Amino acid sequence: MTAYKSDFLNVLAERGFIHQVSEPDALDQIARSKTITAYIGFDCTAASLHIGSLLPIMMLHWLQRTGHQPIALMGGGTTRVGDPSGKDESRRILTDEMIGENLKGIRAIFDKFLKFEGAGGNALMANNADWLNSLNYIDFLRDVGRHFSVNRMLSFDSVKMRLERQQELSFMILQAYDFVELNKRTGCVLQMGGSDQWGNIVSGIDLGRRMSNAQLFALTAPLITTSSGAKMGKTAAGAVWLNADLVSPYDYWQYWRNTEDGDVARFLKLFTVLPLDEIGRLAALQGSEINEAKKVLATEATAMVHGRAAADAAADTSRRTFEEGTHAENLPTVEISGAELANIGVLTAFVRAGLVSSTGEARRQIKGGGLKVNDATVTDEKMVLTAAALTADGIIKLSLGKKRHVLLKPA
Repeated sequence: MTAYKSDFLNVLAERGFIHQVSEPDALDQIARSKTITAYIGFDCTAASLHIGSLLPIMMLHWLQRTGHQPIALMGGGTTRVGDPSGKDESRRILTDEMIGENLKGIRAIFDKFLKFEGAGGNALMANNADWLNSLNYIDFLRDVGRHFSVNRMLSFDSVKMRLERQQELSFMILQAYDFVELNKRTGCVLQMGGSDQWGNIVSGIDLGRRMSNAQLFALTAPLITTSSGAKMGKTAAGAVWLNADLVSPYDYWQYWRNTEDGDVARFLKLFTVLPLDEIGRLAALQGSEINEAKKVLATEATAMVHGRAAADAAADTSRRTFEEGTHAENLPTVEISGAELANIGVLTAFVRAGLVSSTGEARRQIKGGGLKVNDATVTDEKMVLTAAALTADGIIKLSLGKKRHVLLKPA
């Protein structure tokens, strides 16, 4: 591992955030001598970010924590285009009003990690709609498009991938232009992102040099997969959102509690702010003691997103549920009407509870013995839940495996 002299790069390297850096010695020197401004771009097609955005958010957090200025760039302009390939129906065309609502939800997440101007900090939230929405197409081709060489673009893996998928290259050009605009408007000299963004970022560096003779830099992080090779952040119920309205603090805590043994130390470095010596102590735990490290990971990671009180409550709920065998009032609860409770199929009930993403997934879980109602394994997919299934506490407990539970409660 390279021994950096600046706090910023040293911290990122020690905690495992760095995959590749352009001109590392020059960037290291600048980061030692003055405040640098850096940005990461984020999609705003939904009202919340999911756990896949957590690593870049943490990079901005450490940037500010080591004395520099972070910019969270919202793709308000590029989001208006939808999916450039035309193949992803989930990325539908959004109106400006819908994009604005999404930005409000996303801003609330960033408020947990960054201190913005006006709140005692120097972080900025920018929106590329401010410069993309008013672009004149002919002027853009004259001033920007002429700097993109086909041979140069074909040298990037990201471009080759787009060509193989028959996708357009317009997003890459717009992203490069974002870098130049942020440099002009804020003095931003560094763009960060995932390792798959290297070619896009380098295109921005090259465009900045050609258009304004600016010295810009790139820093990418490794793409995160679990020890078993699975994509991080996917569950049977879908994406792990950072918004409490979409994924409860308890379910969020449980997601981290279920981390594979081989990922605990790495995730503690990436997704918590615990000191490295404390992480080293937790990483040294063996056998069943590794579960204690997982609980610390779950509580610290949840505290970053939902606050310390919610994290501690989730940890307490888990302890009471699994270690004391009691129902805790803080288990996720879904209210359903009395009329619906009179005749709700078990498959629908588990979908309503958010424990599975579809009735088809519920059927597969039943075949594997993975679903329980009031701690009894479900064997009949045609089973119907009625008021007779209510416990003495007036609830129905639905369980997926041993660690995920939701209470159904009559409204």
